[in-house]
Amino acid sequence: MEREQSAFPFDDVADDEPHALAGADPVEREPVADTAPLESSRALALADFSVPRTGPLDAILRWAYRVGMSPSLLASPLRKPSKPRLLATVDSPLSGENGLGDRGAGMALRAGHFLVNGVRAPIAQMDFGPGARLTPPFARSVHGFSWLRDLSACAPREHCVAVAERVLGAWLDANPEGTKGPAWTVERAGQRLMAWLIHAPNVLVGDRPALRPRLLEAMAQTARWLDRHVESAEDCFGALTGWCAIVAAGLLLPDGRARRVYGEAGMLRALGEAVSDDGGVLSRSPLAQMDAIALLVDLAACYNAVGRAPPRAIETMLGLLVPPLLTLRHGDGGLGSWQGAAATPAATIEALIAASGVRARPARDTSHWGYQMASAGRSVLQFDAAPPPRPRHARFGCASTLAFEFSHGDQRIVVNCGGAELAGGQVPVRIEQGLRATAAHSTLVLDDANSTAILIKGQIGKGVEEVDVTRSMVESGKRKAERLEASHDGYASRFGLIHRRILMLSSDGGELRGEDILEPAKKRGQRGKIGFAIRFHIGPHIELRLAEDRRGAGLALPDGSYWQLRLGGVEGELGIEESLWVDGEGRPQPIQQLVIEGLTSRGGGSFPWLLKKMG
Repeated sequence: MEREQSAFPFDDVADDEPHALAGADPVEREPVADTAPLESSRALALADFSVPRTGPLDAILRWAYRVGMSPSLLASPLRKPSKPRLLATVDSPLSGENGLGDRGAGMALRAGHFLVNGVRAPIAQMDFGPGARLTPPFARSVHGFSWLRDLSACAPREHCVAVAERVLGAWLDANPEGTKGPAWTVERAGQRLMAWLIHAPNVLVGDRPALRPRLLEAMAQTARWLDRHVESAEDCFGALTGWCAIVAAGLLLPDGRARRVYGEAGMLRALGEAVSDDGGVLSRSPLAQMDAIALLVDLAACYNAVGRAPPRAIETMLGLLVPPLLTLRHGDGGLGSWQGAAATPAATIEALIAASGVRARPARDTSHWGYQMASAGRSVLQFDAAPPPRPRHARFGCASTLAFEFSHGDQRIVVNCGGAELAGGQVPVRIEQGLRATAAHSTLVLDDANSTAILIKGQIGKGVEEVDVTRSMVESGKRKAERLEASHDGYASRFGLIHRRILMLSSDGGELRGEDILEPAKKRGQRGKIGFAIRFHIGPHIELRLAEDRRGAGLALPDGSYWQLRLGGVEGELGIEESLWVDGEGRPQPIQQLVIEGLTSRGGGSFPWLLKKMG
């Protein structure tokens, strides 16, 4: 680095050396408010959504449809089945130039390429068939037809029809009725059917009239396939996607009343099984949270298209889903990097929230979903204070328990690597498991081991089972501070140690005090030493310089401000290592990380530190 030493004013810290936070008098005095432990996080509590109470006719229709009676027979037993057609045109607030579509990806489609997370693939060379080995991001776009939303964002409909017809025709040619493969999971089929129903005008008014009956028949076929397979979905969220598509088909395709009432019952049940009591999806993924909101917004638009009021539960669930998502917004308006998500940009979040129609404040304490948030001044602190998702709910499960992210204004100072869910775009697939590891998060690691086992295909194994959380307001020196404290048992069975982390954010947001504590899991600790590392992945465009005593480091931010990290205690030294951070466009960015590393007793240890804004 070319910056002069004076840019990192270590001499200014004087009496601000970190102290142990667990009961040490110089830092913590009498609490301002009662300190009450929050409920331990073991498994997320499910929201209570039951089958709607309807009249006897709807109950009979639901039962008859469930046992396999044809919708046309139930709708009108004395006439011929209706020909496939669309009953209405859907106007979703998520479509168009102000929606969620990626305008750049839409322009690339018009130029003859798919553009997925920064990677281009020519349409002419794309294998749409069941044997194609597509990476997860490409499979979602190609088989889930999310590219239709991108296309709607880039130009008026008449300029996009030819491209939509080209891709749709190629996909239908490669996937005739009865085809199996990656396109025929419940989630992919549900995504595809919703996209077809909502964006039908993009592909039904072009110069290829023969494509119209093929698409209408494909819609009907996909709806029938979902009727039969939705209850065997891969996970709760996949089932929710399938049920929403069934309801949409019941609204927009002929003879759909029986399908609609059948789908509504399944959808409400799936909502209760996929979402926790405080509104967080069970995969704990911010991207899945966004997908759930988008699903319900699109489904509400389908109800509006046919002049029917959506079930009240949809509005209620949107009101539950939005506040937890806002909890994970940093000062720049984008999301934190949690459970495989990247730093989703502010514009995307704003478009989604506007489309939901929900006006709410961030939920500070989402105990069931597992994230705690504290804000003061221009600073935002996010803390993962829960076990990873259960294996049956995990999508890109990460061993991130007790990791934190910290931002000041629009600058992210401490981050997690993130981006595992985008692997297969510019993020190489080979590093997907590494991005889910404990070391890819800003927390303590013992003996280079994950606090929860990371398995292939997004799954996780044994590790953290329980997290105890406490939050309170305390006196820190002459100032008030918000204190978050949590502990996990992920290293208890292997190393006999409990990891406890305390974070205290000052009332002006200019000081974050932390302490990582290792405690014996049993009354008597083990003998010997064990290696530890406490990692702070530092946000992009921040320059680092170590102090000469290797007990501190200076952080020069792009806005000209300076922060300093100082160590307390006697164990461990501070070093700088390379790292990476996946941005909101799915691009890996080279960053650096500060690492406190050393050996500590297997009987326990304490590692206090201080991150402070200078001047």
